[in-house]
Amino acid sequence: MGFFQQFFKKKPQPEPRPLFYDIVCPYCFSKFSPEEVVFRATHHREDDEDFALGEDELLNKYRERFGLDQVYEMEAIIHPHDVPEEYRMYSDHVLIGLTDRYGELTRRRLCPHCHNELPVTAGKVPSNIISIIGASQAGKSVYMTSLIHTLQHYTADHFGAACMPLNAEISRKFRTLYEEPLFERGDLLSSTQKEKMQEPFIFQFVFKDEEKAPLTLVFFDVAGEGMVDQDYLGLHGQHIKNSAGILFMVDPLQIRSIRERIKLSVGDKPGEFVSQYDEPRDVVLTLFGDFIAYQDKTKTAIPTAVVLTKSDMLTALADEEGTYIKSNSNVFNPKEHRNYLDLTEVANIDGEIRRFIEKVDRPFKGTMDVYFSNTAYFAVSALGSNPVDQKLQGLVSPIRVDEPFIWLLYKLKYIEGRELH
Repeated sequence: MGFFQQFFKKKPQPEPRPLFYDIVCPYCFSKFSPEEVVFRATHHREDDEDFALGEDELLNKYRERFGLDQVYEMEAIIHPHDVPEEYRMYSDHVLIGLTDRYGELTRRRLCPHCHNELPVTAGKVPSNIISIIGASQAGKSVYMTSLIHTLQHYTADHFGAACMPLNAEISRKFRTLYEEPLFERGDLLSSTQKEKMQEPFIFQFVFKDEEKAPLTLVFFDVAGEGMVDQDYLGLHGQHIKNSAGILFMVDPLQIRSIRERIKLSVGDKPGEFVSQYDEPRDVVLTLFGDFIAYQDKTKTAIPTAVVLTKSDMLTALADEEGTYIKSNSNVFNPKEHRNYLDLTEVANIDGEIRRFIEKVDRPFKGTMDVYFSNTAYFAVSALGSNPVDQKLQGLVSPIRVDEPFIWLLYKLKYIEGRELH
């Protein structure tokens, strides 16, 4: 290329924006076109059985799965194909409302599969959903609580955004069942029971820059034991397949060799140790059987942050030589990313944790390399210290909990990354 031609080289043009996007329901994770939505009427009538109050079987089936109360007096479902074209309302090529035969307008768009109400932006922006997965006892509930608290109070502001619950009910549940016990009372959250499915916690990460689509954060707190149970995953593994990003939690105590060494070094005050653990590799193998095997290349390209939890406990293994991890490792120091992702910092942490996992659980690392093509490794401490008798010994002081999430923001092209030397 000639010297002058370099200056006239065309800049790569951004890809044209599609007219609309497929919707992934943040409740049941089904994927469908915006044309397939159904609507809930805004009124009811006793003289017209099509508009009478009644049971919504699909919604109740969904609610039953999560142990939620059944609802029997619901307004009718309206199917768009029963409404003439001129009574359908569109915005940005997406069907967002209908006027029914009584002249009443409804904008209550529902998922055709579970009849939960969809976010206002569904179909107009990509359904970028991030899921948290991991084996039993990996601390997913505690990490979720610490992450959302950190996103709401600090991280969102650093990236010109806000992190908000999807509705008032989610806001109330999150505050009373998770945030207040942990951050105000220092009580550890009990692990999610397999029989008791948790309804997804749905938050939106909304940018002040309206050009950027909101990111939907779905914490589908699948009970850890379910992550190695084929039938259970078949039911609820759909959320992983339709996710834009994955946070894969690995508790160092799941790794047998680490568990023994940490027990030796902490002596009389071990804090919380659980006798029964699932090996991280078993979780990957179950994921493989459930959905990765059906991908085109038997590998998934979904960006996956492998998150080593309870990093504060690794101090028990740290030494000058870095046999496992160096005493002065950045893993133990808080880090703040603002406006962009510090790629140099992330590369250093990724390298350290990859080496660490390679030493302590090579089968897991090998399995990840075979089935996941887009990964980065992180270490976080959701609490800052190891609890004793289900109680924190001091204030909750999270270390690097938001870093894996910020990396996913970068991977999904929401923010830029910079190499700092």
